[in-house]
Amino acid sequence: MPTLKITNREIALLNDSIPLKLPKYVPQIINLANQNAQGTRPPVVGQLSELFPKFLSEVQTPTIEQWEKWYMERYPNAIQKATDKIMNQMDNLRKALPEINQQAIYAWVKDLVINKTYNGMYYQKAIIQKIAELEKKTFRFANPDEEGKGIDGYIGSVPVQIKPILYQATMKRLNEEIDVKIIEYEVKKNYIEVHY
Repeated sequence: MPTLKITNREIALLNDSIPLKLPKYVPQIINLANQNAQGTRPPVVGQLSELFPKFLSEVQTPTIEQWEKWYMERYPNAIQKATDKIMNQMDNLRKALPEINQQAIYAWVKDLVINKTYNGMYYQKAIIQKIAELEKKTFRFANPDEEGKGIDGYIGSVPVQIKPILYQATMKRLNEEIDVKIIEYEVKKNYIEVHY
């Protein structure tokens, strides 16, 4: 059976949708502001993965114009609300931009490489060791070859990977698959909550 690839641009053209053209870096910056503002989350714009199939079930020959009309009748202020939330966050980014200099970037990179890595590894060590103690099993940390396979350590003979609880959402976006048991943790004010 042959394989067919259709690019997002081709899909837009085949669907008679006009691809958005914005200056370089602008979509990335708006996306960053939106991630912080959460302007396009379901409470603001609706659960689109549920709304669109409902739209399709209600029209005979769907067009982008019909989708727009259908959506706007049901959520007349949603796009403006999302825009306002993102614009507010964009204003915050603009205010922060003058504060970004070589020193701030160096401090951020150092914090990422030194502090966050250390703390992340510290969580791995503490979590693996604590679970092994509770389960009355041995434990060990992964060697470099095992780390390359996505393994952080072993509890007994079971390979495990330690990830922050928000990792599952990120993993879905990246289409990443991990073949070892994932133990999730969530950082609270004075402790970490471990899910295993």
